[in-house]
Amino acid sequence: MAGSRRQTRLHTEIFRRASVLDVSVIIVNYNVRDFLHQALVSIQKALKGIRSEIVVVDNASDDGSVEMVRRQFPRVKLIINAANFGFAKANNIALKQTRGKFLLLINPDTIVQEDTIRVMVEFLKNHPEVGLAGCKILNPDGSMEPACRRSFPTPWVAFSKIFGLSKLFPKTKLFGKYNLTYLSIEETYPVEAVSGSFMMVRKETLEQVGELDESFFMYGEDLDWCYRIHQAGWQIYYVHSTQIIHYKGESTRRSSIDEIHTFYEAMRLFVEKHVRSSSLFSMVLRMSIALVSFAAFLNSIVRPLKIAILDFMTVTICLLLAEEIWRGGIFQYPAYAYPVVFSIPAVIVIGCLYAAGVYTQRRMSISRSIVATFFAYILISALTAFFRDFAFSRMIVAISGIFAMVLIPGWRLIFRLLGKTTAHGRGTLFGKRTLIVGTDKNAIGLQRKLRTRVGEGYEIVGFVGTTHKHIGEMLNGVQVLGSIDNVGKIIKKQKISDVIFAPQALSYMQILSVIGRSREQAVAFHLVPTTMEVIVGKASVDSLENLPLVQIAYNIDKPFHRFTKRVFDLVFSGLLLITVYPIFRLSSAKERTESNGFLVGLSHVFGGRISLVGPPLSDQRVEKPTSESLFLGKPGLCGLVQLQQDGTLSDDEINQYYLYYARNQSVLLDLEILIKTWLRFRDWRKKTKRK
Repeated sequence: MAGSRRQTRLHTEIFRRASVLDVSVIIVNYNVRDFLHQALVSIQKALKGIRSEIVVVDNASDDGSVEMVRRQFPRVKLIINAANFGFAKANNIALKQTRGKFLLLINPDTIVQEDTIRVMVEFLKNHPEVGLAGCKILNPDGSMEPACRRSFPTPWVAFSKIFGLSKLFPKTKLFGKYNLTYLSIEETYPVEAVSGSFMMVRKETLEQVGELDESFFMYGEDLDWCYRIHQAGWQIYYVHSTQIIHYKGESTRRSSIDEIHTFYEAMRLFVEKHVRSSSLFSMVLRMSIALVSFAAFLNSIVRPLKIAILDFMTVTICLLLAEEIWRGGIFQYPAYAYPVVFSIPAVIVIGCLYAAGVYTQRRMSISRSIVATFFAYILISALTAFFRDFAFSRMIVAISGIFAMVLIPGWRLIFRLLGKTTAHGRGTLFGKRTLIVGTDKNAIGLQRKLRTRVGEGYEIVGFVGTTHKHIGEMLNGVQVLGSIDNVGKIIKKQKISDVIFAPQALSYMQILSVIGRSREQAVAFHLVPTTMEVIVGKASVDSLENLPLVQIAYNIDKPFHRFTKRVFDLVFSGLLLITVYPIFRLSSAKERTESNGFLVGLSHVFGGRISLVGPPLSDQRVEKPTSESLFLGKPGLCGLVQLQQDGTLSDDEINQYYLYYARNQSVLLDLEILIKTWLRFRDWRKKTKRK
């Protein structure tokens, strides 16, 4: 009987040891499916050869995260919560079920190197006094995330942080202690706290200290946990020898959570819980937090009003310009009139812009801002007939109206041409000079997809190879400009704004190394998963799949757009014929021969046979459309297809360009295409002259 009991205990112990794993990875997810996918891919690579488990706790996502994990990561343990329980509670649910000796709490919007988990495990094994550790965390632009090493908010540390002294004097120990900005990021050392986006903790530390405090819904729970671990006698370390990328705040952006309120509420909870010994400090800190929180709240209200404020100032400037032109000076009205003159017209214009959806749906819409401003000034002119005390001059109203109809849409045009994308609108053709890292079939496939995604604004400047082998070669009409060894020089020389890593082109360690070396460059880095469905970046997740063409009425077929396009063609071609033709007559015979086709084309545009912008003249589908085919507009001297000079477009890609133009046609898009055509022609002329 005794032997049987000993055998049972032995079997139990063997089973217990067999069930113990080296590492348990816990990820709390909320509506960041594409980031989660990329994180899981990188974590699985980092766990190769390690006895481990991955637990994903989903906080009631509605973006398909659960279905994605079930379909693509069947070995991942999935816990589905009925509601958004917050970060602390969701992690605690998983912590109760983990079997690892080391527990890694990591955010879903992260990417780890292949060596990250192994390096952290070895560090904790070699330092038994360390209860919790974090690693170097990079932002997507290559800069270091300050929160990956921190101090507790003592009275002076909190004062320096809240009142901005730590930002003004980051390299001094006196002011830079909160984020330890005076210490080197390339050394490993003990700290008081690390970021909750990556925390590796011992199982025995968890058993001694307890789980995360669920009083903290989001933010502050990591600081509280680190504080309790320190109080229990454990050390906490920042480990510099490995690193991750953190796309900070993605879950918060996709929720209805008030980020500002939640953050400062977490600060208040921490102070009340751990700084009770100093009632004076607690009171001062709570007042400071309340003050900063209120300032942040005001800023969140003012931010959407910035566009309206800019329009208000524009109307005021227009009135002053009109007064200067018509009366020969400003401030010529009676003193009593100025409060009304410099407020009511601007309010009427802003009201009309709001009614036209300029502040809600199409903040950078050129056509809507022109129409709304036009009707606003008709209303202003009508009001001057009823309020005689303010009817100083109808001409001033008319002149200021003309200025406003130019300047209000004008500053929007400048913003868009400078590459500022718009809410609920398309991107600009001048937005993103882009490098693709990789030279294999995945990179070429990515380039094919990107060049038909005109709305995202990616202009593929070149490829970057993983070696020097392909430098100078042309891949699908685009040159290989260099290798990852000199990517920094390429970014600077070519004025690159975006770098996209093609699937499987580099290891995650190489990717993070490239990003880290380029941290001084003003460039955005993006990753493409192996599925080739999306581009994961800091600002957004862009789809690479073809959009279903469900729109019935495209812009090109709408009467308003046809009318404005014809007016634009008449005015622009007429001006060019008037200004260019005399120069053409004075030019050399060779230049007259080169320009003859262009001038003949302009005369056809003026006569209405063709357009400045449209599909190529040679396309029979455009010249002779059938009754069933989509109207793509008149053939054009230039267009999206004509801009692709390498001649490598497939029929499907050409159709994508046609449909994009038909769907998004506007005077602004035509103007962008004309400017880009001129820039291409100018570059071609420079190269020709060099030869």
